[in-house]
Amino acid sequence: MHDPHFQSGGRRLRIGAVSYLNSKPLVEGLADLAPHAELWLDFPSRLADQLQRGLIDVGLVPSVATLLNPGYEVVSDACVATRGPVLSVKLYSRVPATKIRRLSLDEGSRTSATLVRILLAERHNVFPQIEKLPLDCTLESSSADAILLIGDRAILPPAERFEFTWDLGEEWTRMTGLPFVFALWASRRGAELDGLEEALSAARDRGVERLDEIARREAPQLGLSEQLTLDYLRDNLYYHLGEAERRGLARFQQLAVKHNLVPGGIPLVFRHFTAA
Repeated sequence: MHDPHFQSGGRRLRIGAVSYLNSKPLVEGLADLAPHAELWLDFPSRLADQLQRGLIDVGLVPSVATLLNPGYEVVSDACVATRGPVLSVKLYSRVPATKIRRLSLDEGSRTSATLVRILLAERHNVFPQIEKLPLDCTLESSSADAILLIGDRAILPPAERFEFTWDLGEEWTRMTGLPFVFALWASRRGAELDGLEEALSAARDRGVERLDEIARREAPQLGLSEQLTLDYLRDNLYYHLGEAERRGLARFQQLAVKHNLVPGGIPLVFRHFTAA
């Protein structure tokens, strides 16, 4: 890796990353690998807005953001994906799936919000009325038939008893046989990142090597056991955007277009990198 200064037009490049546990391995040591860049942490949906407004140069954005904006490209083979149960993205339903009329969606999510609507439409021909669950609200705050919850607060079992719970990673893989990509590094197409792409992949590699250390550090802050935290990071998540993940993204786009959740005709653009 050359010695970039991570400057863009005379200012420091700004990196927007997700504040959830699932993204910690992607930013492990990133401050050292990209010392001249600024790292911002926020919720996925807010990062998508910040990238669109030019407040950040590259962001770990919900994958659906790249299907909504023709001006984006994927700039790294580092991502947050799953090849089965994801543990931290769940639909809790108080009624059978065919009876879901009101669906409350976690305000922090965009990709998962699109995914759950695809699953309900494809598997049960259900198209519920949509409402938002604010970030500071709990499951009990909503009277909706079903509630989508993402991130750290979806990992532990809820106090309330539900008719059924879906792990969205598991349901997607069961339906398609493909991985699901929840978030990826994107920038505006053609943006000069001065070698930052390499730093993002290097941070991921470092993070994957340090999952034990990350689990030990993060578990107490989240009220999770160290073993559960490690199992989640190691067994539920996958951090390489390989050929199977690209096929999963393409299938997601196809179904999202089919159900009018994203516009058609927007290409998935990958800045040059080698798929794992």
